[in-house]
Amino acid sequence: MSESKQVFIYDCTLRDGTQGENISLSVADKIHIAEKLDEIGIHYIEGGWPGSNQKDVEFFARAKTLPWKNSRIAAFGATRHYRNTVEEDPNIAALLDAETPVVTLVGKSWDFHVELALGTTLEENLKMVKDSVAYLKERDKEVIFDAEHFFDGYAANPKYAKAVLRTARDAGADWVVLCDTNGGNLPSTVGPLTRLLSPEFPYLGIHTHNDCEVGVANSLVAVEEGAHMVQGTINGYGERCGNANLCSIVPALELKLAKETIGEENLKGLTSLAYFVSETANMVLPNNLPFVGKSAFAHKGGIHVSGINKDPKTYEHLDPESVGNSRRVLVSDLSGKSNLLYKIREFGDLDPDDLDLQSLVEHIKALEYEGYQFEGADGSLKLLLYHFGKHHEKPFDFQAFRVVVDQSHAGQFISEASVKVNVGGVEEHTVAEGDGPVHALDRAVKKALVRFYPKIEEIHLVDYKVRVLDARHGTAAKVRVLIESRDGHQSWTTIGVSPNLMEASWKAIIDSVLYKLLFASRGMKKKTEDRREKTEA
Repeated sequence: MSESKQVFIYDCTLRDGTQGENISLSVADKIHIAEKLDEIGIHYIEGGWPGSNQKDVEFFARAKTLPWKNSRIAAFGATRHYRNTVEEDPNIAALLDAETPVVTLVGKSWDFHVELALGTTLEENLKMVKDSVAYLKERDKEVIFDAEHFFDGYAANPKYAKAVLRTARDAGADWVVLCDTNGGNLPSTVGPLTRLLSPEFPYLGIHTHNDCEVGVANSLVAVEEGAHMVQGTINGYGERCGNANLCSIVPALELKLAKETIGEENLKGLTSLAYFVSETANMVLPNNLPFVGKSAFAHKGGIHVSGINKDPKTYEHLDPESVGNSRRVLVSDLSGKSNLLYKIREFGDLDPDDLDLQSLVEHIKALEYEGYQFEGADGSLKLLLYHFGKHHEKPFDFQAFRVVVDQSHAGQFISEASVKVNVGGVEEHTVAEGDGPVHALDRAVKKALVRFYPKIEEIHLVDYKVRVLDARHGTAAKVRVLIESRDGHQSWTTIGVSPNLMEASWKAIIDSVLYKLLFASRGMKKKTEDRREKTEA
């Protein structure tokens, strides 16, 4: 085993991951995530602790009825209690009732924990490990033994920590896993100790936490020194600072260390998996996550983009498509013409020959100085490129808007917006109410334009963000508004900046509608013809 390139991936998102703050998964959520993990080729999926709560009991009841193509489902629990025989221990019984092919047992390997947390003797703890492992092996289970607090235990009492590992192995454990449960150890400790133990324990695993921001590094160095199983969670979810992040570990093993994990073809689904798990857990995926984050392959500096245009290897350590991600070029005050040329090619329906790129770069820098930030608003950037070109047509002209917020006799606040627009010489004046001034304004704009452009009804505002740009100016400070819109087929983000919140919102709303009319619907020529026909009618 020590010479094998195979590294087995053990996912504990459904148990360890849910111990992270603000993360809670329903049984249905856990089943959906497990199915995705199975689909991408994860070898082991830890479903939960069946002896601890009814939710996990239900998960295992449902899991045993499902066809798992690539993964083996594991139930997690502790060694028997020191007061119980293994045959009478309720936790061991619950593990068997889960009817999983794999059982993961956690046992104490730190003498401090044995005596303080468990309240028993060092000798009794060894018996607990031996009895529990042997009892489950007799019932044809694959047993993975997690040596809790192993690195801290070894530092305190190396002889006893090794005795725990040997007891589990000799009782029949298929794997022994070294756990850095408190996350306080560094690669300089994890690496040498793994190297020392791997000859004696060829089926060795690693389980690290991220309290020193080296969970991934500890996992990788352990593999380099002889571990053949890595335990972790998707997106690094877990208690305190989280567990080692499998979304970083797996591609690093596969693409950097030439190890065999889930396979390079399955690796292309990693980014999609990361987002699926974050959405299911109702968590925001950080943009700067390595490999799978939105910014992992984003380029902003002009020199970087110039290099990327010549060869992506100039500023990328691997092909983003190898992990299912994509390259992004951001446009900002740090940009050059290379950034704009890249974005024009990315948009696909704009002609760079129509644009004075140098003037456009200067214009964008001036707008960014005012507070615009186009790197997060591709919709507004594309409109800016379009309107900066030699040939463009405006679907409508803005005339005026007004927003009023009144308080009724019942104490309720009522928001009302009125909008005037001109479409092909026809002036439209509409009024709409909404759940707040921005909602009212959004409804009024769409109400004014919908009879000319029916597809506007497809637009839904799905996100609205406001940022104060310079709080030192108090209520006179500029604000930046970002609006994300969708139409059932695609989404786009637009921006507005002003010292007036409603004006900033108005600008972002108008850009959202313009984007739909110009780029997310039919061609401009056809829309213009339809508009004229309706006006004449």
